[in-house]
Amino acid sequence: MHRSAQLLAATLSVAAPLAGQSAARRTVQPTDVYHVVDVGDPHRSPDGRWVAYTVSRLDSATDRSTEDVWMTSWTGDTTIRLTSTPEREGTPRWSPDGRYLSFLSSRGPDKHTQLWLLDRLGGEAQRVTAFTSGVEEYAWSPDGSRIAFILDDPDPRDTAKTPRPFVIDRYAFKSDGSGYIGPEHQHLYVFDVATRHLEALTPGSFDEASPAWSPDGRWIAFVSNRTSDPDRTDNTDVYVIEARAGATPRRLTNYDGPDDGPLAWSPDGARIAFLRGSPPRYGAYNSNTLATVPVAASSGRDVCPPRLLTADLDRSVTEPQWSRDGASILVLVTDDRTRWLGRVPADSGPVERLTAGERVISAFSEGRDRGIAVLATTPNQPAEVFAVSGAPRDTTLRQLSHQNDEWLSRVQLATTTGITARSSDGTVVNGLLVEPAGFVAGQRYPTLLRIHGGPHLQDAFDFQLERQVLAAAGYVIVTANYRGSTGRGAAYGTSIFADWGDKEVKDLLAMTDRVVALGVADPARLGIGGWSYGGILTDYVIASDHRFKVAISGAGSALQLSMYGGDQYVSQYDQELGPPWKNESRWLKVSYPFFHADRITTPTLFLGGTADFNVPVIGSEQMYQALRSIGVPTELIVYPDQHHGIARPSFKVDRLRRYVAWYGKYLGR
Repeated sequence: MHRSAQLLAATLSVAAPLAGQSAARRTVQPTDVYHVVDVGDPHRSPDGRWVAYTVSRLDSATDRSTEDVWMTSWTGDTTIRLTSTPEREGTPRWSPDGRYLSFLSSRGPDKHTQLWLLDRLGGEAQRVTAFTSGVEEYAWSPDGSRIAFILDDPDPRDTAKTPRPFVIDRYAFKSDGSGYIGPEHQHLYVFDVATRHLEALTPGSFDEASPAWSPDGRWIAFVSNRTSDPDRTDNTDVYVIEARAGATPRRLTNYDGPDDGPLAWSPDGARIAFLRGSPPRYGAYNSNTLATVPVAASSGRDVCPPRLLTADLDRSVTEPQWSRDGASILVLVTDDRTRWLGRVPADSGPVERLTAGERVISAFSEGRDRGIAVLATTPNQPAEVFAVSGAPRDTTLRQLSHQNDEWLSRVQLATTTGITARSSDGTVVNGLLVEPAGFVAGQRYPTLLRIHGGPHLQDAFDFQLERQVLAAAGYVIVTANYRGSTGRGAAYGTSIFADWGDKEVKDLLAMTDRVVALGVADPARLGIGGWSYGGILTDYVIASDHRFKVAISGAGSALQLSMYGGDQYVSQYDQELGPPWKNESRWLKVSYPFFHADRITTPTLFLGGTADFNVPVIGSEQMYQALRSIGVPTELIVYPDQHHGIARPSFKVDRLRRYVAWYGKYLGR
């Protein structure tokens, strides 16, 4: 049920942070997954007075996740909950005049995500669309009269009375969370808000994404892969099309790799900012460069050369947003264990840093007053909305949302600091050291090496409940951003290309040696574990080294040869390893842990989900069977109907409890 903003403003206001709380704080427990709130997607209103955002919770009663739309005043003194239903409501966007707040929700007579409008003058939210397929993305026109939608083609299986077989004829035919991929595509549409009339702009056998209106409302820019076989490449380009039926798209870029969104028009409509990715060879280790391209063709050509604005930065950037005055472009910069907000001059010049410190900024929205709402997190602060002035050299953050304050006032958190090691070949490797509450210097602790997935991700200075739960159980946690991770530049990220399980293992062992040398880790009580590529690397490590007394391999694999066609990475395999029938020796090399399973002596817990198309559970089953066959203590936990990221709340709790129990069985406390 929805309530008007006027009613809620009078009745709902978040209390000030609980400073100086005198009550005794408790340790963090696996069941705290039900108490930590996930805040996301902040957007400032056109008048600058409000910031809309989403709040996601895990519900123990229904064993589902919920998501609702909230808003807080720019002054931070008033917070209002705008939606409250059992269904998920997200992607809040303000209409250009600020009267309406739109959002996406699946509530209603069908299961498809539709657009809803909430009038700030009061009243219930109203459903605006009733499409036969779900909304993927949307964007308001500058005058608020139209909305650009990215819509899925209808899937005939949705209306079938009995199940139909999947008919597969595509090169890339599966995707985690979506399942088997059929012939349907995602197209660009324009919707008239007053008449409810929907027009298709881009029919055909291609997929479109990232719609963005020109300032005059005449054009829509979008991203599309229009090569002869889009499944085989990531060769997306930037296109523009008139916002009318029958118009023909015009391509603005012709790079053979990804030219991607989000897209942002300059205020004068002359240029579009976009993200240029890595060459196709390194698609799995992508690093974005901020670029702009002129919209008007010149010299009789359809494509004009883009200007690469952050080519010298050697850090990946995301989320470009043009400043109101057109002089600069705001971006997020992924750096070593951090992500910060930067301002890039629109023509040339160094990137100005607008946020500082050991934190991660994951989203932002600038207002007309240049004030910026950001979503920020630190190791001891779950993500919340903060205000940044946007002024040069003013990196102060002012907290606006306080969704997690009450929980934080009741728990003891571990302390997280940076740590550096030097690998066996001299490479500097950075990571995190997490010390449990009450840590005593000079005392050695049972220590867990927890490995991030990807591999092209990193462990950063952000809040991770898993780290807190394991530290609360009495363990020191150490992480390592091994070669292949983000945040250290393109060369560091691509250094493991076609050579998995070699340099990463050296880096992980070096970090383990480092925490032992510091006198923190007990060398007789070491554990290891990770999820996804973290699970894969766990398998590599325990097949090569015996120092770890216990291991947990989640959603991993070891017989990589069997993953070709079994998971969703066929394009990467062909680019990086080549087909198995042409490169047998390379495939056997990266399958090292399975073919040397007889070298493993570490008791290992394996986990996976039955619906995982990212790293199918067969990868865990194979290693479980191998260790069971040779008599190494092992267990296999299979979560029914779960994709790569375990989503069911009770399963999230179960997984954390099993982590604590399995490590405790072999390491004690």
